[in-house]
Order: sequence, then structure tokens, then C-alpha cells
Amino acid sequence: MKLGYHLGYWSSGPPEGALDAVLRAEELGFDSVWTAEGYGSDAFTPLAWWGASTSRIKLGTNIVQMSARTPTATAMHALTLDHLSGGRFVLGLGASGPQVVEGWYGQPYPKPLARTREYVDIVRKVVAREAPVTHDGQHFQLPLQGGTGLGKPLKSTVHPFRKEIPIFLAAEGPKNVALSAEICDGWLPLFFSPKSDAFYRTALQEGFSRPGARHGFDDFEVAASVPVLVHDDVEEAASWIKPSLALYIGGMGAKSVNFHHDVFARMGYEDVADKVQELYLAGRKEEAIAAIPTSLVEDTSLIGPAEKIRDELAAWEETVVTTLLLRGDAATLTKVAETLA
Repeated sequence: MKLGYHLGYWSSGPPEGALDAVLRAEELGFDSVWTAEGYGSDAFTPLAWWGASTSRIKLGTNIVQMSARTPTATAMHALTLDHLSGGRFVLGLGASGPQVVEGWYGQPYPKPLARTREYVDIVRKVVAREAPVTHDGQHFQLPLQGGTGLGKPLKSTVHPFRKEIPIFLAAEGPKNVALSAEICDGWLPLFFSPKSDAFYRTALQEGFSRPGARHGFDDFEVAASVPVLVHDDVEEAASWIKPSLALYIGGMGAKSVNFHHDVFARMGYEDVADKVQELYLAGRKEEAIAAIPTSLVEDTSLIGPAEKIRDELAAWEETVVTTLLLRGDAATLTKVAETLA
């Protein structure tokens, strides 16, 4: 498997040492570096800023939230970054959830799969630049219907560096995973576990089997964000990951709609996920963190002594995952890369 570096989205400000870590990742031979956005920092600006100091490593977004921009605006970002990077850009997209989409962006959330299909289609048309872009869909119309009537189909003034820019889709549910396999070039899973490999293989195969699918298992990328912590004490290593898991399982979404919660429920941790969510939403965050068993962390992470991590890596190498996306500072990346090598 290849290694990638995931910077994530910012918390209260820019992460310290980010450029050093990006440069170290490139020196170590990492395949890619990725940025993200929530409702604070955006994904494109940090990627361009830090990516400008690199020359080889691929530059990806994991993820750009579709509701934040029209499809043509996202395609403009993609065209620009692909030129500036010499064809190293990868566009990772995601639908996010209703709390952010409707609460932050003020956009409707229903039918995210249909919206995603239209969105990706428009982005590909813009990048290909084969004709003025038109689209008559349920969610997007180009030119806009019901406006002034003066809109006309347009073609990007910028000629693409590549006629096709790789598009990856962040997805957790089986229908969305299948959609990534059908219309995209890669899938960006979160909280992947080797124990769930058969479930996701079935979902991916569903997408690959559809008419017009672009890829199959042999040429489809799966870049999974996987915490890797080399530490002699497994329990202590797990304690550093549990707060983030509690946030996603318990607080990233409404009680009735939390896709991260559902991932762990399918993994066999439904009772744990329900308890964590109940405690977290009640404001009892420390109790929510304590309710997460170390086994859950180990199912979705590589933690512990180097020998233990190397032994467990074999199970990951048998899965659909093609790239492990790591986090941490430059020193952490070096230590993890040495361990995984």
C-alpha cells in the first residue's frame, strides 16, 4: 500500500509545523498529501500554499464539501490547482451532513446521491472543455431556468492541463460507496476496518457492475484515513484517539442522522455507539470518551509497539485499501514510515 499524509481541517487556527510535515512526507516518498474543510478553514487555500513548496507529491482535498460551492466553481479551483501543480491535483468531494449543509451553507440536503451524480457530471464537463457546459438536472441547471433568460452556455477560458482530473468521493453508507465506484476514480473512507472489508467490497462491486462505470477493482483507488501511533503502551495510545472518535460518533450530526455512528453500528458496536452518542449529546463528553473500548480503536487504527503494528498491517494489505492516510508532525511521520516499511 501507498502512504499519504492528511493535514485535516484547522481547529482554532493553522496547524503548527504543517509545511515541515508536508516536506517531510515528500522526502519520505509519500504518494499524496490531503487537506479538508468543515466550517472554518477551506481545503483549497492550504493545499495551494503548502503544496507550492513541493514538486512530486500529489495534492488532494479530503474533502471539499459540495454544498460550499457550485459545481463550476469547484471545477475552476480544480483547473487552477492542476495547472499550478503540474498535474498533481486530486479532487476529493463529499456531501457532508444536514447540520452543516443546511445550518452553515444554507443549502438543501435531501437526495445527496442524486446531487452528487449531477455535481460530478458538471465538474467533468468543465474540465474536459469539449463544449459549452449545459446541464438540465433536478438540482442544477446550466443555464439557470427561471432567471433573467439572459444566461448562456459557457466554456472555461482556461484550457485544462489534463482533460480529466481524478475525482474521489468521501462515502460511508453502502449506496454512496457504490456511487463512488460507478462515477469516480477513488473512494475516501473514514473509520475503515479490515473487519468491514467484505461489506465494502460488495458495495464497490455494485458500483463497478453498473453500465458506464469507469473502473474496476484493479484500477480504483481507496485512500483511507487511518490513525497510526507507535507506542509501547496500547491503552495510552488508544486514549489519544478516543476523544476524536467520541466527537464523531456522538457529536458529528444529529441523533437521528449521524453517518459516523452508523459506520460503527454496522461494525458490531451499535450498543457502544448508542451509548457514546447519548452521553455526548447530553454534554457528558468525558463519559462518552470512557465508553469507547480499546478494541474499537484497534479495529480502525494501527496502534501499539512497532512489531504489533507490522503484524496487524497484513490484514490491511488484504483489503480494498490502496493508500493509508496518516496524520501527525514531521517526526511522527518519520517514525510511522519506518515502522510500516
